Order: sequence, then structure tokens, then C-alpha cells
Amino acid sequence: MANRLGYHHVALRARDLHKTIAFYEALGCSVVRSWGEGEKEVCMLDVGGNNIIEIFAGGGSEDESFPHFEHIALRSEDVDGDFQAALAAGAREKNAPNDVNIGGFYPVRIAFVFGLNDEVIEFFLEK
Repeated sequence: MANRLGYHHVALRARDLHKTIAFYEALGCSVVRSWGEGEKEVCMLDVGGNNIIEIFAGGGSEDESFPHFEHIALRSEDVDGDFQAALAAGAREKNAPNDVNIGGFYPVRIAFVFGLNDEVIEFFLEK
């Protein structure tokens, strides 16, 4: 397993994306990048120290019960190695390691597992 580099981001699914962004901006956070439209719109905000909260649209109404936090993303130097180590430690595969270009302009290597409590953990390497 690679040396742990800290977390990259925590992801939140918002009922109202734009109000949520405005709320975090009022707390001093700044938009780093955004992409998508409508229910597929996503925004990353720096909450300080280059720690990111990623906010997804499409969270549902206030009457609906849903997980507010989508996942925690851990910075990784070796996504494949971290993914395999997590599986060996008892995690279940959600998404195997893959190179993606988020929003068409942000190249990363990512993988997802379900932790022992069904929490979603992402291993995240910026390219």
C-alpha cells in the first residue's frame, strides 16, 4: 500500500446545488472547478489547505431519506495498490481502478471500494 497522503475530498449530494455552493462560499470556501449540467452538475470547493468538498446535484427533496455524503476520497500515489490492499483487508469492490477525465479536463486515476461498514472509499490520484 502506498504512503497515505491524506484525504483528497469528501463528496456531498446536495438537495439544491447552487444554494449549497453559496453557503460554503459564505463560509470562505472557494470554487476550484465545476462541470456538468442539471442533475449531473458537480462542483469542487477548497475548504482550506487544499482540502476539497465535492458537491453533486440531485440530492432529492427534504422529505427523502438519502445518504448525504457520497464518499470519502483518499489521496493516493498508487491507486491500484491501495485498491488491492483494501480488498485484501476485507473491502468489497465498487469500481476497479480506472483512468478518467472528469468533466473533460481533469485527468485522474480512481478506484472505489465499500469499506467494512458499507462506506464508500475512493482512491484518488491527480495526473
